[in-house]
Amino acid sequence: MRRAGVAALALVALLTVAGCGGSDGDQVEQRTLTVFAAASLTSTFTELAERFEAEHEGVEVRLSFGGSSDLAAQIAEGAPADVFAAADEQTMARVTGASDAALAPEVFATNTLQIATPADAPDRVRDLADLADPALKVVLCAPQVPCGAATRTLLAKNALDVEPVSEEQSVTDVLGKVTSGEADAGVVYRTDVIGAGDTVRGVDAARAGEVVNRYPVVALDDGEPAGAFVRFVTSGAGREILVAAGFGTP
Repeated sequence: MRRAGVAALALVALLTVAGCGGSDGDQVEQRTLTVFAAASLTSTFTELAERFEAEHEGVEVRLSFGGSSDLAAQIAEGAPADVFAAADEQTMARVTGASDAALAPEVFATNTLQIATPADAPDRVRDLADLADPALKVVLCAPQVPCGAATRTLLAKNALDVEPVSEEQSVTDVLGKVTSGEADAGVVYRTDVIGAGDTVRGVDAARAGEVVNRYPVVALDDGEPAGAFVRFVTSGAGREILVAAGFGTP
């Protein structure tokens, strides 16, 4: 009985030591990094997050994508975001102007608008002016969304009045309407057309080069790994991923 009791105590001690782990140098701090990013960054930030996790042991990156204006509103209401990447500087200002951002926003990419039509649809859209045809079902981003604000600026530059059948809260929603056949055309970013592959046909829009969206990113947490993630996005490695997806450099 006595020997059994001693053996049991020894086992408990062994399990306790094992549960504590090795030396401090062997322990890895588990951290969750929450990143809010514009919908047009979905594919690139997914790749960036995977690369970042591979290079930062113990860090899990949780991504939340959506319309930049919706994400900014969530952050203003207290949503726990560590990093925010917006599709334009005006939307970013709503966040950094209302909070103590750890770092000043840094522009890391640019994007321009392009018309998307279903790949198998008749060739009815050859320029931006064709979107004014009332017989066409055109979908645009809502005016308060960066892609929507840019679209209105582009239409104004071309003196065009386009009546959309719907206004969406994110550029991915516009693209979804086009790829599903619910719309004959939609104005999205060039990167969205590239990312959609052969499901859509891209049509250049007149004077699109005069309306450029500048994408800023900021760390909302003054610690790591938020700052490290921002540095990675703006690094040469991050820029390579963005350029491969069709983004321009600032």
